[in-house]
Amino acid sequence: METDPTRMCVLLVGLPDVTVAGVGEWPSWLRIVITTGLAAPDCCGVVAHRHGMREVELVDLPVFGRSARLVWRKQRWRCPTCRRTWTEQDPQIASSRCAMTTRAARWATVQVGRHGRAVSEVAADLDCDWHTVMDAVVIYGTPLIDDPDRFGAVSAVGLDETLFAREGEFRIQRWSTQIVDVGAGQLLDIVPGRDSSAPCAWFAARPEQWRAGIGWATLDLSASYRTVFDTMLPDAVQVADPFHVVRVANTALDECRRRVQNETVGHRGRKPDPLYRARRLLTIAAERLPDDRRQRLVGLLAAGDPKGEVKLTWHAKEVVRQIYDHTDPALADAWVDEIIRDFADRTMPLEVRRLGRTIKRWRDQIVAWHRSHVSNGPTEAINNLVKRVKRVAFGMRRFRNYRIRALLYAGRPNWELLDTITPP
Repeated sequence: METDPTRMCVLLVGLPDVTVAGVGEWPSWLRIVITTGLAAPDCCGVVAHRHGMREVELVDLPVFGRSARLVWRKQRWRCPTCRRTWTEQDPQIASSRCAMTTRAARWATVQVGRHGRAVSEVAADLDCDWHTVMDAVVIYGTPLIDDPDRFGAVSAVGLDETLFAREGEFRIQRWSTQIVDVGAGQLLDIVPGRDSSAPCAWFAARPEQWRAGIGWATLDLSASYRTVFDTMLPDAVQVADPFHVVRVANTALDECRRRVQNETVGHRGRKPDPLYRARRLLTIAAERLPDDRRQRLVGLLAAGDPKGEVKLTWHAKEVVRQIYDHTDPALADAWVDEIIRDFADRTMPLEVRRLGRTIKRWRDQIVAWHRSHVSNGPTEAINNLVKRVKRVAFGMRRFRNYRIRALLYAGRPNWELLDTITPP
């Protein structure tokens, strides 16, 4: 029968060439002291001398529901020739840059990165500081997201922005741009800002052959992202996202309704006003309006739109929606050209003429959808995952942490590589 009280701790540590020197009961955690039996190393052609001991306390995984600390009594060495001193290192136990054991750091990386848990929650499980866990995630997560094989050839890429943080006394907005493989629905990377400089630099760092393989580039009518694709992916066909095209038409309709409301009654919309009561009905697709609601909409427009401007803009919105009722590229070409011509008529409301100019400016990108059938939908889905990470964290302050956690969660790293990572 086994009588050694440290035998169970030896099995729990589970590392070769490690001796459990003692186990202590502390108020907050279990304290396990270990030493290594490594032979004296060589330096300058001679065997180094022992130069004292140094105890390093490391956060370890809980033991039987109790928090644990692994205390490593490190041997210090001194070269008799060059007088250099150093401390023994063993990456199987812990990295010199991390205050956690290797196995605890890998577990924390999986919890925060793969499962999207809050760093504070994982720190509470380990009974340690927030920064201890986040440092481990950075050390072990960075090689995963920097893995050159994390993503391969990409045929369709999308760009979209999301709010990263509000900083300073005046809550200045800081944005980030997500670069997404639209075909695979994978987050490729996150760069700061929503202008063209950072995405251009990211694409410039990729191999030319990889960029040449991108055939489609989706965007949300952003001039900055259009510049990125014109500069870095000149051979890719740009595709305007259908949702954002229809949203521009809905925005024009809302602006026209507000303007007519002010011109007619001299104030913003109020509950009894016909146009205010019609605001939700105007945004519903015409084919989804039941007969009673359609009659109600017609009556409200007749009461609150004496010149018929809102009604014309509503019809213009429906005409824009009809661009995507079919998949015939030739018919789309003719339809968009007719929209541009009709919306430019001077009898049209101001908002319709402005909408026509927008469609004219993005004509080729709008028509390209009928040949590609790709959209920014996967990019918006990735944005939702990134926002989930930010919500779990109750906001972010440091872009490095934001990028690493988002890429670990939505960037599809190869988690099988985690056990092979040895930080420098």
